[in-house]
Amino acid sequence: MQKTQKKFKMPPKRFQPKGLNILYEDHYILVVEKRSGLLSVSTDKIKENTAHYLLNDYVKKGNSKSRSRVFIVHRLDRDTSGILIFAKTEQAKLFLQSEWEQFEKKYYAVVHGLLHEKEGLITSYLAENSIHRVYSISNPEKGKLAKTRYQVIRETSRFSLLLIELLTGRKNQIRVHFSEAGHPVAGDRVYGDKERDKGINRLTLHATYMTIIHPFTKEKMTFESPAPVYFKSLMYRK
Repeated sequence: MQKTQKKFKMPPKRFQPKGLNILYEDHYILVVEKRSGLLSVSTDKIKENTAHYLLNDYVKKGNSKSRSRVFIVHRLDRDTSGILIFAKTEQAKLFLQSEWEQFEKKYYAVVHGLLHEKEGLITSYLAENSIHRVYSISNPEKGKLAKTRYQVIRETSRFSLLLIELLTGRKNQIRVHFSEAGHPVAGDRVYGDKERDKGINRLTLHATYMTIIHPFTKEKMTFESPAPVYFKSLMYRK
């Protein structure tokens, strides 16, 4: 007999944490849309204005003594928007992380220029230097294998809108792969092109689709988040 898990009733927008939109919640997982500019987890300098902190506060429901909390399963870069999943028990976190590479994860990105190949697979080994900048290397013993599948959805004289499937989950993987291919993600202040980015006010990378296995019911679940309106407006720029 298949186990069933009761979904929580979603709170009104005004009671949801600032910068987050709750897509799904039950006793084991919490799935949200994160806005661009919000950190997933705290840093040495920023402790409170993060998705993790805000959701911990949300599940405590104003009770500072509550033992309720959320657990980090994965992260999105601060300037990447879209689907972010947290666990509500340590067992759920461990299950999701153990299965993470098997889950389907897709992104939308607006990149500069026109790609010669309208669909393909980018593969490299990624390493990180002392200033935390990620780059591709040829030596598999010194880097981690990274695979990025893409398809051009729409293109203009300046930009291409891509649907990207993340086949591995390396740090900055999408941004590095397309930057090194000569088509940096628009608005990328680390791996991008400052001249071509003039007038672009955010990183145009969005986690749009994710399929997971529920840690309790083992049911396959799919979550979707549409591309931001800003991405579409860029595709109409001349």
